[in-house]
Amino acid sequence: MAGSGNNHLRETTNDTLLRVENLVVEFPSGRRNKVHAVSDISFDILEGETLGIVGESGCGKSTTAKAIIQLPKPTAGKVEYQGMNLTELDKEGMRQQRPSIQMIYQDPISSLNPRRTVFNIVNEGTRVWSTEHGTAQEQKVEAMIQAVGLDPKEARTRRPHEYSGGQCQRISVARALVLDPKVIICDEPVSSLDVSVQARILNMLQDMKEAYGLTLLFISHDLSVVKNVSDRVAVMYLGKICEIGDGDLIYEKPTHPYTRLLLAAIPDPNNKHKDLTDILEGELPSPLNPPSGCRFRTRCPRATEKCAEEEPEFRQIGNDDHWVACHFPHLDGEELETNDEIVWPPDSQE
Repeated sequence: MAGSGNNHLRETTNDTLLRVENLVVEFPSGRRNKVHAVSDISFDILEGETLGIVGESGCGKSTTAKAIIQLPKPTAGKVEYQGMNLTELDKEGMRQQRPSIQMIYQDPISSLNPRRTVFNIVNEGTRVWSTEHGTAQEQKVEAMIQAVGLDPKEARTRRPHEYSGGQCQRISVARALVLDPKVIICDEPVSSLDVSVQARILNMLQDMKEAYGLTLLFISHDLSVVKNVSDRVAVMYLGKICEIGDGDLIYEKPTHPYTRLLLAAIPDPNNKHKDLTDILEGELPSPLNPPSGCRFRTRCPRATEKCAEEEPEFRQIGNDDHWVACHFPHLDGEELETNDEIVWPPDSQE
């Protein structure tokens, strides 16, 4: 499943707002080991577009998001924002770019300062960056708090613990939007909320995107959520992208075995993908020592010796915006293209 190559990247145009190339993030573990959190991934986002990144916990989604805003700086690779390479900027240069790339975190309550009033939390960014001062600045903050569905008067005296989880996430959205960003990175913004609250937050994000002309990077492990908000979708597994392209195409015709398994696992009795799944066995490999070749091969029913020896490159499905990194993807009307014997279970490939 490990995808190599950049042939899935679209040609850079004036509409290309964010472009990530060959991003690598590794962390030291002990004296000699290192965690391969993100391993050579690439994607681009056009202005006004929403890219959804999905995958199970530990696949590197949040690490990718933090590496884009250089917290921490990636080990290797390039992050271009409006044609500017963020990885080459010094601290002050990156500081100047931060207002235009904001982030909404997974836990809405712990991401807010419990000692400050909600008004001061939202106002903090404008005190540092806004050219407006005094009454004009306060009016802008009040208008943003009201725009996310909260009472500006109550926000002046109440603190985060006096609000529900959904309301705290609205506060996080207001805090991000008050700086007039171009890009918002949403790191699982609804995963800790009730289903009914999730729908309201997602609808609010869509409304805000249209009202303020935002570009979104939406991260989640819930494919049903990503489907509703994303124009394009990238599927990650163990630090790699395995399938990327138009969201509708990936949901209608998933070709990578891992994508099919994720879709089949959606807890919906009417899920049309529920019969797609093959048998998934084994544990998720350690990012300290990921498998050679395709990283999904140790759990894939279609794995062969080729998968252990050769990392798959991205291939285009038809003429559509649909790319998959797999030696033997599921293609309509196409037989398994291999002369190798399928090895299952793949114990011999460890």
